[in-house]
Amino acid sequence: MIQYSKTQLFQGILCMFGAIFLFAGSDALSKYLAGFYAVVMVIWIRYVIHSGLMLAVLLPRKGLSIFKTRRPGLQLLRGLCMVGTNMLFISALRYIPLAEGTAIIYLTPLIVTALSGPLLGERVTLLQWIAVLLGFTGVLVMLRPGGALFTPISILAIGAAFTFSLYQLITHKLNAIDSTATTNLISGLVGSAVLGCIAPFFWQTPSAYHTLLLLGLGISALVSHLLMTEAYHHANPSTLAPFTYGQLIFAGLIGYLVFGHVPDIYGLTGIAIICASGMLVLWHKSRGIAVEAVKDPL
Repeated sequence: MIQYSKTQLFQGILCMFGAIFLFAGSDALSKYLAGFYAVVMVIWIRYVIHSGLMLAVLLPRKGLSIFKTRRPGLQLLRGLCMVGTNMLFISALRYIPLAEGTAIIYLTPLIVTALSGPLLGERVTLLQWIAVLLGFTGVLVMLRPGGALFTPISILAIGAAFTFSLYQLITHKLNAIDSTATTNLISGLVGSAVLGCIAPFFWQTPSAYHTLLLLGLGISALVSHLLMTEAYHHANPSTLAPFTYGQLIFAGLIGYLVFGHVPDIYGLTGIAIICASGMLVLWHKSRGIAVEAVKDPL
């Protein structure tokens, strides 16, 4: 394992906090804009701006080689999983609070743990299965049957966690095949192309203010990914993974400041249980068990 200095670790953690803050901010912007425009339109514009900026940065440096991939089928599938995740998640955020929606997405490392056996051939231990069951218990506590959040809309967020898990598993396979830059660019282009086919049917010309917000959404998406990539250049994934749960704190703060929402005791308890189960998986991973953690959030 690579050894990093204290300065490098601090820089890595700082970049990670910047990334997860922008992830939470992007989700909040998407939630806000989805109240005025179709989700398809909001996500498509986000993809177009993000991918356009990536092309502007990468093409002069790497040329057409940036498009070369040895597994085009997997790249296409990753891009489709990303589209599915964004569509399901932002659609859910139109109706459920930001903090609770973000917490459901953080089931991803637990779902990846459960799927790593049949899909990757990895051994899943009893402790990991306990963590998975604990995480889903946290969701039930947060949504609580009969509660205000226990609606069919919540299924969209849970579906987003599943598609994001497939996205992570595919990313795990592609990491050993293609460069990170190629993988992220192709996924963005796939999303732009797929949603571009249907976005015209949902198009509404945004106001000047909303145009600025949409532009900010695309820029924040790019900067957050750049910061996360930079973070992993300064620290080990196992060191940074626990800090990704800070996104739940940022989501809660932004949800309160922007939307005036405060999670109730059930929501806070469920979020705490999901965090604890995720941390259990990460702790188990740090002891030598290979489990894919959340390394590339929305």
